[in-house]
Amino acid sequence: MSDDRLPTELWVSAGLHQCSLAAVPAVVVHKGEKNSGTVMLKLDRFDRGYLILTQSRDMDGKLGWFPAKDGEALTSADASAYVERAVSRDPDLWVIEIEHREGWHPFEEM
Repeated sequence: MSDDRLPTELWVSAGLHQCSLAAVPAVVVHKGEKNSGTVMLKLDRFDRGYLILTQSRDMDGKLGWFPAKDGEALTSADASAYVERAVSRDPDLWVIEIEHREGWHPFEEM
C-alpha cells in the first residue's frame, strides 16, 4: 500500500476549517505528529454526553471511526480521563474537541 494520504496536520486543519464554516466550535486539544499522527475526536453533545471516536483504517487503508466504550455517552470527567490515558500511551495522537448536539464532525466526509 502506498502512503499518499495528506499529512495529519493539513487534514486536521481542513476539518477545523469545515467546522468554522458550519459555525461549529472545534479546537485542537492535543497536537500530535504532524505527518502521520492518528486522530481522536472528543464530541461534546451537551446534555447527551461526550462521544469519543478514534481514527482507524481497514486493511485497504480506508478510514473509519472506532467508538470508545462501545459508543456509550461519557461525562466530561470520564471523557477527559479517557483522552489523557490515550495521549499518555500515544503522544503522536491528535485530539480534536467538537461541540455539536448531534455529534456531527467533518472528518467523516473528508
